[in-house]
Amino acid sequence: MTTPIEPGRKTVPIRWRDLDGFNHVNNAVYLNYLEEGRDAWLNNALGEGITQLTEFVVRHVSIDFISALTQEDGAVLVKVEVESVGNSSITLRETVHASSDDRLCASARGVLVHTNVEHTESKLLPADLKLRLEASIAS
Repeated sequence: MTTPIEPGRKTVPIRWRDLDGFNHVNNAVYLNYLEEGRDAWLNNALGEGITQLTEFVVRHVSIDFISALTQEDGAVLVKVEVESVGNSSITLRETVHASSDDRLCASARGVLVHTNVEHTESKLLPADLKLRLEASIAS
């Protein structure tokens, strides 16, 4: 039986530099939060295979902003789940929640592509990783 990869959960503090003039987390900063959550999930998914980690590039990210975050929320919780798996790509469902009350603040979809070391062309996902990813698809 193939062991699925656990959904990712990463807490990221809201820093003063994350705020805009209205004291809200700037919309561009959500990409940083998503990246931190995605990187933590990838490290868990790949284990110690740091060389494999460098063979993934972000091909697409789309974000729906749902609720504003402020410094008073303290931190965000980024959740990452596998939505689908292609031959060389992984589509992730990612959400950003306020740690203060678990309020959903943003919903995102990200596509990672497995590439050659030079990042010039895609390559097939390793068979064992693909099986684990497919076993991890969220319902």
